[in-house]
Amino acid sequence: MSRATPRKTPNRPTTSRIPAMTTNSPRLASLDAFRGFVMIAMVSGGLSLGTLVNIETSNETYQQIFQQLAFHTKHVEWAGIAFWDLIQPSFMFMVGVALVYSYDKRKALGQSWISMFLHVLWRSVALIVLGLVLRSNSSDYPSTHWTFVDVIQQIGLGYPFLFLLWNRPRIFQWTILIVILAGYWALFAFWPLPPENFDPVAVNADPTVVPQYEGFQAHWNKNANPAHYADVWLLNQFPREEEFVFNSGGYNTLNFIPSLATMLIGLLTGQMLRRERGRFFKWMLLVLSGAACIGIGYALHFYEICPVVKRIWTPSWAIYSAGWALVMLSIFYFIMDLCRMKFLGWPFMVVGMNSIAIYVMNALISGWLMHTFVKHFGDSLFTAFGSEFKDITYASTELILLWLICFWMYRNKFFVRI
Repeated sequence: MSRATPRKTPNRPTTSRIPAMTTNSPRLASLDAFRGFVMIAMVSGGLSLGTLVNIETSNETYQQIFQQLAFHTKHVEWAGIAFWDLIQPSFMFMVGVALVYSYDKRKALGQSWISMFLHVLWRSVALIVLGLVLRSNSSDYPSTHWTFVDVIQQIGLGYPFLFLLWNRPRIFQWTILIVILAGYWALFAFWPLPPENFDPVAVNADPTVVPQYEGFQAHWNKNANPAHYADVWLLNQFPREEEFVFNSGGYNTLNFIPSLATMLIGLLTGQMLRRERGRFFKWMLLVLSGAACIGIGYALHFYEICPVVKRIWTPSWAIYSAGWALVMLSIFYFIMDLCRMKFLGWPFMVVGMNSIAIYVMNALISGWLMHTFVKHFGDSLFTAFGSEFKDITYASTELILLWLICFWMYRNKFFVRI
């Protein structure tokens, strides 16, 4: 009786816990990592690093470091820039980059333009409604809090227009970009200034807190501009407990128009990254384009043509902030795509591939998470490094818990998409 020869089985490739991403992947690893970095910064609340300024120390170097940390973990009052101001434009810039990869893939799979556009409309409405729900999720608002300035709402408002610019000739895209920026600048520049008896304090623009421009740049003062007056009309069309008079931070619904320019710069960037060119060449384009945008945006501010103001998304801000987003993306691209050290960005990718999930969790369950943590483990951990670091330890613990949930979702390939 002959011995049966065992049947040979083909070698199967082994898989790792962290899936490799090749250059042919429809996803850009550096983009996922950059998105994760921005989302971590957003939900961290700056890790309460601003509280360090309350520490008494005779070391001037420490004092300066603490002051810088406090400055860069909150928004500037009006004109200027801090790191915290770059979170929203970076996210919106990445929406433009990601749209190219997403809809190029859908097109390659044979989806029709109509089906893709219907998906865009669904995504747009979902983002606007989600932002409305999250903004209203507070005991401060007994009913729906009608506002459209949340970052995901602003994305939702501009997303259909961004899609309509996808896959169009580059000269057309550049023309629309210039028209958006120049047209929005003209809207403010030629809008009549408020009367002489205008009281900025009445619209939460106290000159001792928020610098008031004079002369030509006064067209971009807080709650004294056309976007503000547009909101006074628009938001009072919805049922409200009280009449809408002003947005306390100076933010406006019409910000979605110039922020569309920021997303369009992302779209142009995504198209460049998708083209068949060398990685080093693409990285150099990212760096040079970022430097050019920063230079142009700053020049418009310096020569008093248009101030750099994030809260009303001035055209100069749209360009300037996109420049910084390009520079930050170039850093991740250099590490992960040029040097192929993807493992360095993996902790950020875990979050970046579930950005909507962590955004919603931070708004809805972060308080419950910390309440449950304290119930079972106590709060002694928060003072383990000294009472002066209590807020920082608390914020860090909250961030770690949210990251662990994202890690579990990542391991189980559970990704929330809209």
